Amino acid sequence: MAKKAKKAAKKAAPKKAAKKAVKKVAKKAPKKAAKKKAAKKAPKKAAKKKAAKKAPKKKSARKPNAAFMAALTPSETLGAVVGSKPLPRTEIIKKIWDYIKKNGLQDKLNRRMINADEKLKLVFGGKEQISMFELAKVVNNHVK
Repeated sequence: MAKKAKKAAKKAAPKKAAKKAVKKVAKKAPKKAAKKKAAKKAPKKAAKKKAAKKAPKKKSARKPNAAFMAALTPSETLGAVVGSKPLPRTEIIKKIWDYIKKNGLQDKLNRRMINADEKLKLVFGGKEQISMFELAKVVNNHVK
């Protein structure tokens, strides 16, 4: 029985030693990492101070693109939907969408498709339905 106890003690001793070594390494690692972090933080603070001394940059006011604001004259067919007086392209698209929503012309199942009524069918070039992504192309054919 004494032999069995000695063998068990010999087997347990290396396991305990290994556990202790792992614990020591684990304790040392955070200390080293903390030192490295502290060393890295110091230069960052110095950099922030340098940046603070510089004058703040002025934000330039955003200027609208003049091409979007140019008034375009709609054709007679498009004029029946958005009105006959000249409008910027953005306003024409907005008015078409207002017309579509007011009359419930957006497809119920596939929301990106627009169903045409009598007025829009002429604008869409005789098509019953177009994609909302084709809308700008269609408008382009009806403005000057």
